[in-house]
Amino acid sequence: MVSLSPPVCDFGRPAIDFDLPGVDGRRHDLASARGPKGLLVMFICNHCPYVKAVIHCIVRDTAELAALGVGSIAIMSNDPTDYPEDSWQNMVRLARELQFPFPYVLDQSQEVAKAYGAVCTPDFFGYNANLELQYRGRLDESRKDTAPEGVRRELFEAMRQVALSGAGPVLQTPGIGCSIKWRNP
Repeated sequence: MVSLSPPVCDFGRPAIDFDLPGVDGRRHDLASARGPKGLLVMFICNHCPYVKAVIHCIVRDTAELAALGVGSIAIMSNDPTDYPEDSWQNMVRLARELQFPFPYVLDQSQEVAKAYGAVCTPDFFGYNANLELQYRGRLDESRKDTAPEGVRRELFEAMRQVALSGAGPVLQTPGIGCSIKWRNP
């Protein structure tokens, strides 16, 4: 397992459209995922210890962001060949068990992850109402273990700021996670 950190936020970079199947049986794209105040695009998977450490916080924060007008979507781009926990069936199971308040979609071709420049799981891309990138940081100070109660909710605070002002914080701490499991060419 390789741990990587995504690059810093490329402020203003436009969101890239997609059309992907969701575990809810529907297809999802930018228009269906976005909220009136912004959009959080998350690259996650089931097996990654970094994702497992924050998945309950992701569920909490995306539900609260929805109330602020920020839509969210989670994209799974890993090749499940060597990681069966990332299979479609397990995506469906996890989304149901945790009652994801956002679509969980499969990027089987990995083209969406490549277009976004996603490098790890989790990798967060926070957009304003104009779908301009305003946040590319971490959820909080969690790593492979969940951070203690009371830590700063960096992603939530940043996206609340985006919802209210259209702009993300200038200072952002990069996230860390497992490398995306790319298919062999």
